[in-house]
Amino acid sequence: MGFDECCSTQLIDGDGVFNVSGLDNFIKEVKLGECGLSYAVVSIMGPQSSGKSTLLNHLFGTNFREMDAFKGRSQTTKGIWLAKCADIEPCTLVMDLEGTDGRERGEDDTAFEKQSALFALAVSDIVLINMWCHDIGREQAANKPLLKTVFQVMMRLFSPRKTTMLFVIRDKTRTPLENLEPVLREDIQKIWDTVPKPQAHKETPLSEFFNVEVVALSSYEEKEEQFKEQVAALKQRFFHSIAPGGLAGDRRGVVPASGFSFSSQQIWKVIKENKDLDLPAHKVMVATVRCEEIANEKFFSFSGNEEWLELEEAVQSGTVSGFGNKLSLILDTCLSEYDVEATYFDEGVRSAKRKQLEEKLLQLVLPAFQSLLGHVRAGTLDHFKEAFDKALGSGEAFSVAARDCSQSYMALFDERCADAVIDRANWDTSKVRDKLRRDIDAHISSVRAAKLSELTTLYEEKLKEALSAPVEALLDGANSETWPAIRKLLKRETESAVSGLSDALSGFDMYEESKNKMLASLEVYARGVVEAKAKEEAGRVLMRMKERFTTMFSHDSDSMPRVWTGKEDIRGITKTARTSSLKLLSVMAVIRLDDDGADNIENTLSVALVDSASGAVKDRSLTTVDPLASSTWELVPSSKTLITPVQCKSLWRQFKTETEYTVSQAIAAQEANKRNNNWLPPPWAIVALIVLGFNEFMTLLKNPLYLGVIFVGFLLVKALWVQLDISGEFRNGALPGLISLSAKFVPTVMNLIKKLAEEGQVPAANDPRRNPALASKSFHNGVNASSDMSSTGSSEVTENDHSISSKQD
Repeated sequence: MGFDECCSTQLIDGDGVFNVSGLDNFIKEVKLGECGLSYAVVSIMGPQSSGKSTLLNHLFGTNFREMDAFKGRSQTTKGIWLAKCADIEPCTLVMDLEGTDGRERGEDDTAFEKQSALFALAVSDIVLINMWCHDIGREQAANKPLLKTVFQVMMRLFSPRKTTMLFVIRDKTRTPLENLEPVLREDIQKIWDTVPKPQAHKETPLSEFFNVEVVALSSYEEKEEQFKEQVAALKQRFFHSIAPGGLAGDRRGVVPASGFSFSSQQIWKVIKENKDLDLPAHKVMVATVRCEEIANEKFFSFSGNEEWLELEEAVQSGTVSGFGNKLSLILDTCLSEYDVEATYFDEGVRSAKRKQLEEKLLQLVLPAFQSLLGHVRAGTLDHFKEAFDKALGSGEAFSVAARDCSQSYMALFDERCADAVIDRANWDTSKVRDKLRRDIDAHISSVRAAKLSELTTLYEEKLKEALSAPVEALLDGANSETWPAIRKLLKRETESAVSGLSDALSGFDMYEESKNKMLASLEVYARGVVEAKAKEEAGRVLMRMKERFTTMFSHDSDSMPRVWTGKEDIRGITKTARTSSLKLLSVMAVIRLDDDGADNIENTLSVALVDSASGAVKDRSLTTVDPLASSTWELVPSSKTLITPVQCKSLWRQFKTETEYTVSQAIAAQEANKRNNNWLPPPWAIVALIVLGFNEFMTLLKNPLYLGVIFVGFLLVKALWVQLDISGEFRNGALPGLISLSAKFVPTVMNLIKKLAEEGQVPAANDPRRNPALASKSFHNGVNASSDMSSTGSSEVTENDHSISSKQD
């Protein structure tokens, strides 16, 4: 019989094979899954060819195959068929079972008969027992084996539910039903009493297992109209059969409609394995399987939910406002759908599977939640950094800015977490919160370290600027007050810097120990700047000594350059200059920032380097220990030593060597000046010249022409004297003077001749013979010009001679 034509299907074939696909298609067609618990199952049993299918077709509007009376009595229904009753509420399913005691199976093949009977009792709410009226009261009635089978298999149900057993008496005779029913009930009781029972049910009455109802129908073949009327009346009893007081009776073990297919399969499987059927356990098992199937369906449905997928994608790229509410709504919808579909299954199983579904869903959305928390943490940290930097930039104290920003943005994180959390999840955000707290603290520590480093560097630069140049200047003008002045400078500038840094650190809320440590470090730095500058200047001490010696030796007390006229005490000047240079060396020898009594160094150097030299001349027989023959100064640690005694001795020796040339040059210049100032011959030579030259003098007086010649010669010699700057040339010595004069003599003479020739070519108006004054003036101008040119040439030659003599030295 076609499924599409009459909403029926063969549930189990004659060989006992369960038609799973046929049942699933049937359930979809009749929409049984939507019924929940609002459905009933009716089955019919009875002897073969007793009109079971005919009764069902007229009673429920089904279209089961009926026996053709003209072809003889034979088996028409094989196995078990299932159909939906037409026009009956609630949804009612009817099963047509294969007839008993059929000749096709034989007398000994009763296994299928018992299996189908047990299946019908386990599945059905109402069992129709189709029997002939004439079998009532008969010992060998056809329905007695059937009833025995029903009662026997009933004992195999571990905890059977109370089933309505409706006996349909067919082909009723004239005997009233009131008379037939007691006899039938008595026969049923006898069969029940004779059926072997477990010890637990020895005394259990039949009414504990069955609600026995009896109805009689007229013969369908002889009284068809009356049969149909009676069937129509009987049909009314199946309306609302599951309501309290309805025909269905006990509904304790009913399986929700969505689990009917699986339940039927499992019941038939247990029956085929010839095992006792535990209906309560079966109900739990069906609920477990079906609830798990429903949960899986909802889980996969949630996984493909567009709203969830959009939310998950949005979370990957950033924060989502209202994430918790949006996700909770989707989860609630999914769980509500589960509750609707699983509402009729066992409550314990339903709740357990619901909890599992909820856990799976929460595990599915947990990565998205964690990703969102990561974005929230990162965003909160970024905003904290911006706000913190802005607060510091506005001049707010560091500790106040750190505290306020930390509290504000931790509160903001908690607020965003509350917006993202799902109430049912009870997820712990403390780890992410702790991570954010650590990140904020780490950033604050990093910024604090950077700010402290900036402050330290700032005040170190200030100290370096305030100390370097003044210390260098003080050391350059080294004297007995140099180190006291440096100590005073160091103290003043250090106190100023420490005070400024201390005020700046007050906004950092630091531990007093850390603050003091930083201030102490700044003091050490200031001292280090002075020491470094002192070491730097100590490396240039020789140059400084030579500069000081040159300055004092070459300049007088008014800082004017000395002119060595011969009256200066070069020895005294040299001693004074060297003593000043020795003072510089003693000041630079040791760092005196602690005023610890290192002032005896100058005396030691003076005794060893200055006094020892003069003493050695006076008394060479005395042998003394050299106080500079050591690598350390007495009472001075090596860390404060800039120049060791041995180094001082070596530096002094080098200093004297390099300054001796200056002294010798001064002595030479002084001697040359003396010679230039004493150019006249000695007095005795002048007296001898007058005595010996008296005759020649008298001759000149007697002959005036000689006097004119001498006068002209005097003028020429005077002109050459002026032009050649003879006195100036001999100031630097006789030999350099002669060399210079020899080089300048010929050009000077040629220049004089040239000037005289030019004067001789002057026009007659300017003739010297007509104007003697003009001639005299021209002569003097020529002499003066020649003198200037000669002087220029003389200075050039002198400079060349000086450079030559310097190279020779």
